[in-house]
Amino acid sequence: MLLVLDIGNTEITVGLYRGDDLVSHWRLTTTPDRTPDEWSADLGSFLTQRGHSPSEVRAACLASVVPPVTRSVADGVESATGQRPHSINARTPLPLTLDVDEPFAVGADRIVNILGAIDRYPGDCIVVDFGTATTFDCVTADRRFIGGSIMPGLRTSADELVRKAAKLTATELRPPERAIGRTTEEHIQGGVLFGAADSVDGMIRRLRAEWPGSAVPKAVATGGLSVVVAPLCATVDVVDGDLTLHGLKLAARHVGLRW
Repeated sequence: MLLVLDIGNTEITVGLYRGDDLVSHWRLTTTPDRTPDEWSADLGSFLTQRGHSPSEVRAACLASVVPPVTRSVADGVESATGQRPHSINARTPLPLTLDVDEPFAVGADRIVNILGAIDRYPGDCIVVDFGTATTFDCVTADRRFIGGSIMPGLRTSADELVRKAAKLTATELRPPERAIGRTTEEHIQGGVLFGAADSVDGMIRRLRAEWPGSAVPKAVATGGLSVVVAPLCATVDVVDGDLTLHGLKLAARHVGLRW
């Protein structure tokens, strides 16, 4: 079996593949001060709870945008499974071209998202990843990453709003019934969620207007909060919650891992 991990600033998304089939997935909180033994215990526990032995893992692959956490997580994976995870980054030989001014600065999460999108959605594509930041990744039909944009993520914006405004309190991020809220909770929910959705729609329209050639790129949403925001957007064509894990699996195959 293949264990894949997407290490983000807020969460670590973990997937377990048998062949090409995603048989299990879960999320861990990204905690910088955890030890390898703690990561190992968590991973072993999750595998066991889902009816798998850590010894079934024959290969591991990760993408990380949090360097201080990467080493301890990788050590934890190796301790739990006996497999040292292969780390994907901008220098990894993959079947795509990073056609931007700073190719080696492209995040590993964006690279595996692009790889997954190329496979599942042949043609021009915009991948919108709703994470700690909301990223927009533009890839053409000939497998070229031509750039994109980054804006603050939904929860990042909501947390900062509550932190800076003394009379506002944290609230559940679910869409209210109306934009004209009747309670403080509805005011925050409407402003944050509808505001985020309209920002995403505006960015996608701008990206499509600048797109090279005549193709209209498909907009694919992924990331932990995609199921919350994407249904409020008019421009998102499809929600693909496991796109990043799929891209990691493809990357694992391209670097020669077997499981």
